[in-house]
Formats: sequence, C-alpha cells, structure tokens
Amino acid sequence: MLALFFTTLASLFTVVNPLGAVPVYLAMTSQYTRAERTHLARTTSMYFVLILLSFFLAGMLILNFFGISLNALRIAGGLIILHSGYGLLNGVFADRRAISKEVEEEAQHKQDISFTPLAMPLLSGPGSISLLIGMFVENKDWVIRGVIIGVIFAMGVIVYLILRSAPYLFRVLGASGLQAMSRVMGFLVMSIGIQYIIAGLVSLVQSLLQ
Repeated sequence: MLALFFTTLASLFTVVNPLGAVPVYLAMTSQYTRAERTHLARTTSMYFVLILLSFFLAGMLILNFFGISLNALRIAGGLIILHSGYGLLNGVFADRRAISKEVEEEAQHKQDISFTPLAMPLLSGPGSISLLIGMFVENKDWVIRGVIIGVIFAMGVIVYLILRSAPYLFRVLGASGLQAMSRVMGFLVMSIGIQYIIAGLVSLVQSLLQ
C-alpha cells in the first residue's frame, strides 16, 4: 500500500505540477501581504482537494451519465495529459492551463482568487481530473480507493506548502530553474499521457477481438 501511495502521489504531482504554478501565482498576488498570501494558499489548497475529491468520488456517475466507456476516458484523458505535458516541455505552462494575460489582470481585481483561477484551472485541470476518474473506475477495492483519497489530501498539503513558500522558491530557483523543472515534469507528463493512451487502445482492441 505504501508503494501504491507514493506511485500515485508521484503521478498526480507530475500532472498537477504545482512548482510550475509558482511564477503565475506570484504574478497574481504581487500586491498581497505575507499574511494574505498565507491565507490564500490555505484556501486554494482546500478548494484544490475538494475539487479533485469530488471528481474522484463521482467518477463512475460521470461516466455512466454521459455514457462514456473506460477506454474512451483513457484515450481522451491521455490526449489531454499529453497535450499538457507538451506545453510544459515548451515552457507554456500558463497557456496550457487557460491562464492568459487577461485572466492574470482580472485576478488582480478579484476579491477572492483561491477557487478560480488558482484552484481551477491553474492547479486542478482536465489532466488531473481525468487521471483520478480513471483510477476510481479501474480500482474497485475501496481500500485502494482510500489510499488514493489519502494521496489527494497529501497533494493538498504539498500545494499549500509550495504556494506558501512561493517567494522563497522563486528566489532560490529563479524563473529559469522553475522552467527547467517544469520541462522535466513535461517529459514525465507526456510519458503518463502516452501510457494512458496505449492502455486504452490495447484494452479497446482486446474487447473488440473478444
């Protein structure tokens, strides 16, 4: 179970890539005090956990309601994750998360930016959501599902710590360091996306042959 926990955490961390969100987060909170940033980091991480947890637990209902098969979800989710990874590899993290200059400017004037655009779509997006829905459907055992729920909460803590430490991380790593790490993450995200697509195609072919 411990191996499952860390494997799932590594996959989710790679797809979410909270380190890549640091420059965007700092740009949106340039006028915030330290106390305001701490509060914002806490509420953003809470919303982040609630969003992912909701989609994870409602995974089967979503698929049944729209009549989507697991193979279709794997292929579509894999394409989304692949697209997101390609964006990270090319240094366009914000664009792949639908965070444009207009969105950043609008965020400067919003009272609360913790839910949107920070928790969604900056941190929790189609890639992480499709990944978790796929995990819920693939794993029927509630013990395994409980481990994945624990991973979601652990990811929320990691997001909080990274956002709270964002100014320090930016000073230590710099824009170039964070971008370099995002590109490494991009390669790993693309690998996860390709693996998802292959799994969906293989399962689809097997079901057709039967």
